Amino acid sequence: MPSESEFERLVAPLRGELHEHCYRMLGSVHDADDAVQETLVRAWRHRDGIPGGAARPWLFTIATNRCLTMLRRRRRRELPADLEPEPGAVPDAEVAWPEPYPEARVVAHEGMALAFVAALQHLPARQRAVLLLRHLLGFSAAETAGILGTSPAAVNSALQRARARLDARLPATAPAPDAQVRERAERYAAAWEAGDVDGIVAMLADDARYSMPPLPAWFSGRERIREFLLAGPLDGHRWRFLPTTANGQVAFGTYRLDADGGAFRPAGLDVLRFAGTAVAEVVSFLDADLTDFGLPDELPPSAGL
Repeated sequence: MPSESEFERLVAPLRGELHEHCYRMLGSVHDADDAVQETLVRAWRHRDGIPGGAARPWLFTIATNRCLTMLRRRRRRELPADLEPEPGAVPDAEVAWPEPYPEARVVAHEGMALAFVAALQHLPARQRAVLLLRHLLGFSAAETAGILGTSPAAVNSALQRARARLDARLPATAPAPDAQVRERAERYAAAWEAGDVDGIVAMLADDARYSMPPLPAWFSGRERIREFLLAGPLDGHRWRFLPTTANGQVAFGTYRLDADGGAFRPAGLDVLRFAGTAVAEVVSFLDADLTDFGLPDELPPSAGL
């Protein structure tokens, strides 16, 4: 049976990879924290069962099955991608959005994009697990079957169905080179800070989407987004945007000047997806803790002047 130091030596290199896997499965950083913690507690209790030199598949077996248990206990969808495209539309079922993932915690950017994580949440849980284990983590069909307690034939069938479902939901467009995206992102932030609605809208793709988790309301298309901006966040409010990254994507911590002009207070984390150099989607996480993304919890009223 491994000692505490030997156990830590086995699991330490895998903690980040385990956390990303649980996040992709669950769509939640906080739920992933819980899943990884429970995985390591269970692994420690049963450490005498660690196969010699094979800690990785053993740990991913525990983590994946813990995630599947957590998913069975909740019934909800991620991102309102299948809602009617009407502002203020409220779904019949409870809706939850994937939480943004802080860049400081990212081990590998592959498969961390917000659109990918959101699309995963529409897959049945076991298909989701198969796709992640085979496609991103590199486990063989036989290893995946062992993790999930099924057959290689069932794994291959589930993988084929999962890929087809995922391809139908993922955006087909790709961003421009990094330098062009950074330049466009800077212009986007500057337009917000200047209150330039026309400038913001001009940078949007024709079919751009704007959502604000945890609110169920969302907006699609330049004109609907323009109407929302004029009636809400840019109706006399002053803003400051600070750059950061989330899920490997361009993001901004947004700060709005409070009513008495005493400080710019956190208003959300905006995660941008680009199609070429156009902004194709903005997901504004209203409840995000900006300090998790290396940003201050408020700005002085003179910020940016």
